[in-house]
Amino acid sequence: MDDTQLDQLGAAIAEALPEAVTGRSLSHGMLTLEADAAKIVDVVKFLRDDPRCRFVNFTDVTAVDYPGRPHRFEVVYHFLSPYLNTRVRIKIPANETTLVPSIVGEFPGADWFERETFDLYGVIFTGHPDMRRILTDYGFDGYPLRKDFPLTGFVEVRYDDQEKRVKYEPVRLNQEFRKFDFLSPWEGADYVLPGDEKAKKSEQSS
Repeated sequence: MDDTQLDQLGAAIAEALPEAVTGRSLSHGMLTLEADAAKIVDVVKFLRDDPRCRFVNFTDVTAVDYPGRPHRFEVVYHFLSPYLNTRVRIKIPANETTLVPSIVGEFPGADWFERETFDLYGVIFTGHPDMRRILTDYGFDGYPLRKDFPLTGFVEVRYDDQEKRVKYEPVRLNQEFRKFDFLSPWEGADYVLPGDEKAKKSEQSS
């Protein structure tokens, strides 16, 4: 579909869902809809069932974190319409306390994607059949893809051979691992790189 057709499709969707769709835009040949979080199920049902849309293929759900915004998260959905040969993106604003209705009842494939978004960002999906973490460990503290999550994490996990169990310990970085050298060795470092001592000796002997 060209931009004119996408714009007409967006206008038709917004007209049909005036209380749910709060905005729309075109970017890089894709239609993006902004929607109210509480109405997301109505939006995806319309996109799937309306003969002008038929976005029957669910692609993914994820989130983006903007800590400086009042609603720090954008929950992002992608769908494909094989009939129109085009995709649509839906964005809904959310924060740490926003309850986003699950779309698993309409698209069962969203199950693990919603769990992943909860696990990594802390977005809560109500009505989900199994809202548990899916990638991090049991009892994990925090949400790793939030911008305010420390790069080193809070704890490190290791298996203790003597105690025969997994142990959780505070992260400890030795000082040498905090020093970063951004000089490319291909540009000629002014120090001997590990392993180069042998090359230097062979050059001198020759």
